[in-house]
Amino acid sequence: MINPADLKHCEDSIRTGSYSFHAASRLMPGRVRDPALALYAFCRMTDDAVDLVQDKSAAVLALGERLELIYRGTPRNAPADRAFAAVVEEFEMPRTLPEALLEGMAWDAVHKRYEDLSGVYAYSARVAAAVGAMMTVLMRVRDPHALARACDLGVAMQLSNISRDVGEDAREGRFYLPLDWMEEAGVDVEEFLANPQPTRQIRRITKRLVADANRLYFRAEPGIAELPWCCRPGIFAARHIYAGISREVARADYDNITRRAYTNKGQKIGWLILSAFESVLVAVMPRSAVLYAKPLPECAYLVEAAAERLPSDNPWGEGRAGTVIAALAQLKAQEQARRAAALEQSGRRAI
Repeated sequence: MINPADLKHCEDSIRTGSYSFHAASRLMPGRVRDPALALYAFCRMTDDAVDLVQDKSAAVLALGERLELIYRGTPRNAPADRAFAAVVEEFEMPRTLPEALLEGMAWDAVHKRYEDLSGVYAYSARVAAAVGAMMTVLMRVRDPHALARACDLGVAMQLSNISRDVGEDAREGRFYLPLDWMEEAGVDVEEFLANPQPTRQIRRITKRLVADANRLYFRAEPGIAELPWCCRPGIFAARHIYAGISREVARADYDNITRRAYTNKGQKIGWLILSAFESVLVAVMPRSAVLYAKPLPECAYLVEAAAERLPSDNPWGEGRAGTVIAALAQLKAQEQARRAAALEQSGRRAI
């Protein structure tokens, strides 16, 4: 159970630090909204702990120590730590998920760049899809298909953020676009970072990234129908609010250097109303085959970590190791039976 004072601190930090999530969270039931606020406050705290200091590597290592204390059940005496520790205990949160988030921050700390779209997916899996998987756990959904679609949504949201922030990131020396796309377009990364401009090539690359985000938003939608009905409006709202960022980038003719896309309060209210309608609609619609699409390879380990493990009918254990041991045991049993039969036959001949 989250301490009420800690929860209030978490909500206050989200209200001022993440307008989009705070708007979407208002459509969630309290049993999900409260732990979600604790989760996002912890994520917000980790972001700030790294972004607002010079020695980012040391900050990430310190966060790793804080996460270790949380999973030991002895969190640091801070509201976000205590609240997240309560969430970890109540929901049995797989440690792989918050550790993925820290790994993404470690990549930021070393200014990692990504050779291709798969690399951008891998980064997005850590800093966004892992949060989507944790949200699904908070809804007490451990179905692998729902988790895979939650990861799709997280990656799509991160691609929207990347497409919006190209200019801002460049001015801070950060770069998240696929390097092979830049090479294909004939754009030198270092020259771009030295003087970021909304050239035709950068606009085309941004348009390509937005298109991929939209594809993943489409893939993610069938997973929302697998969530508890009372949680669907909030997740639909998050989907529309973040996709709205991509639409604003497109509306600016993909100029993300001199302009920064944003959505206004009126748009958010409209998406909240639309989300409530869609939540009712998906309840009567047949399941889409897209639901059963495999997770992105870059997100598969998150799905595996969070998915419910059904009891195994293999007495030798689960997974590949159990299968191998079972096969060897069967082979040994057959060999023993063969030897017993040979001895019995030999005895008959002696008589």
